[in-house]
Amino acid sequence: MRSHYCGKVDESLLDQEVTVCGWVHRRRDHGGVIFVDLRDREGLLQVVFDPDREDVFATAERLRSEYVIQVKGRVRRRPEGTTNDKLPTGQVEVLGLELTVLNKAETPPFHQDEEVGEDMRLKYRYVDLRRASMQKNLRLRARVTSALRRHLDDLNFLDVETPMLTRATPEGARDYVVPSRTHPGEFFALPQSPQLFKQLLMMSGVDRYYQIVRCFRDEDLRADRQPEFTQLDMETSFMSEEEIMGLVETMLRGVFKDVMGIELEEPFPRMTYAEAMRRFASDKPDLRIPLELVDVADLVADAEFKVFSGPAKADNGRVAALRLPKGGELTRKEIDGYTEFVGRYGAKGLAYIKVNDPTQGREGLQSPILKFLSDEAVAGILERTGAEAGDLVFFGADKATVVNDALGALRVKLGHDRGLVEAGWRPLWVVDFPMFEFDEKDNRWYSLHHPFTAPRVDSAQALKDTPPGELISRAYDMVLNGSEIGGGSIRIHDTEMQSAVFDYLGISQEEAQEKFGFLLDALKYGCPPHGGIAFGLDRMVMLMAGADSIREVIAFPKTQTASCPLTNAPGRIDNAQLRELGIRLRKTAQPEGDSNKAE
Repeated sequence: MRSHYCGKVDESLLDQEVTVCGWVHRRRDHGGVIFVDLRDREGLLQVVFDPDREDVFATAERLRSEYVIQVKGRVRRRPEGTTNDKLPTGQVEVLGLELTVLNKAETPPFHQDEEVGEDMRLKYRYVDLRRASMQKNLRLRARVTSALRRHLDDLNFLDVETPMLTRATPEGARDYVVPSRTHPGEFFALPQSPQLFKQLLMMSGVDRYYQIVRCFRDEDLRADRQPEFTQLDMETSFMSEEEIMGLVETMLRGVFKDVMGIELEEPFPRMTYAEAMRRFASDKPDLRIPLELVDVADLVADAEFKVFSGPAKADNGRVAALRLPKGGELTRKEIDGYTEFVGRYGAKGLAYIKVNDPTQGREGLQSPILKFLSDEAVAGILERTGAEAGDLVFFGADKATVVNDALGALRVKLGHDRGLVEAGWRPLWVVDFPMFEFDEKDNRWYSLHHPFTAPRVDSAQALKDTPPGELISRAYDMVLNGSEIGGGSIRIHDTEMQSAVFDYLGISQEEAQEKFGFLLDALKYGCPPHGGIAFGLDRMVMLMAGADSIREVIAFPKTQTASCPLTNAPGRIDNAQLRELGIRLRKTAQPEGDSNKAE
């Protein structure tokens, strides 16, 4: 039906006849001559209809926004003074010789250039996806996945599919469950990750596996989360973490160069989890922001100010300072705004010192907390933070988790608000994560990553002899500009070690056998050392596209409430289907006439 895409018609086709198809982006009637901006996925093309072809002109007069049309015409140069240097097609236009309306369109809910709310965009996603920005994002995503496949194929990885219907995981509350009609009363679960299957593939001798796979998680959402998401999943045998990280770096550098023409630094810098938390209060620090935290607990442990001295002396406490260059310019209203901001992360307040002239000691400072601090503490804070005239020093004092959450978020917000974010791409490996983290509410230890991550000890006995809070895992996360885009680890390949980890997690032998029996059995039959990593494809493409949300790089995403305005999913099913599945709904308050009202 067409010879060329609209966006590909340029000066190389002057005086040639072409056939183009697309949507009417805009129609303009200029004194008897009709101009139509015709749009397809490759861009815009100006088409001109002259009145000397009466039948064609009459049809052009009836065109409206989003009509789907076919035009046959001759390419000619635009008249002097009417060119558009912003468009690849801006030097030419097509004189319409034939015009066919392939389909009419009702007035769309919004124009392509109109800003509308996200709910409206998602409800009419097929209209929203016609936008040039969305088409660009989808093309970028396609190029990224193509480049990833190409690089992994060249590295001798095999693309292997794993099941979508499987068992519920230990984190079962987050699983999407699927009732089985053939096994009444029993359920499949959609996978949160192919983790166990890819480990089984290593035990099967596949050696190098990858998959661009859909995963599912039923949880509260944020801008960078979806109930169904896509990840690049990888696993290798007989490779150390150093070798895996080196291989992944090569792949990522290749993809960024192929897709965006960007040279990422080589090698990627590495930072331990402990250093990342100490300097940036985050295990995914944005290195483009030149702000760092410093610990000052030792300087204020004996202060009269209990807000400082209490956490300074507590085993789980932290007192940290964050210097903001030229922060003295902040108004009291702005400081109050930041105080409210850190309150969302559990902070009870936000102490600060305004540095007017550090050479004058406390006389050159302004703060309501100065009277509680000794001269030695004040001098130590100024020296340790490197505060200069005009700076502002913020403080966090509480449990270490609260301080890290609050000041880590404040650091990022200040960086963006104050224009401190440096340009470019800053990849980072974060390594040496704790093996376990303690949940005070549940009074038990949990895996920081997952229970199949190998500890940095030589034997199961060494694991048992080490307190859980001191164990380090062989895990590694890939961070890019403050976002975690990938996470992986060396896996446990020994039955005894895996059982010891389950013991630390309070998983009994019976429970382990019930949930992971197939894995534990497989470990007995010749399991090679192996490890891998998974990348959040949606998040990586979001960063590459410069978008604010992964919904901007997914064709048909869900809302933050995990619903789909386009299809009205999730929806109810009728009682006949429920009976066939052996499901009976609990009786709850339902609207009158609801077909799913429990009997």
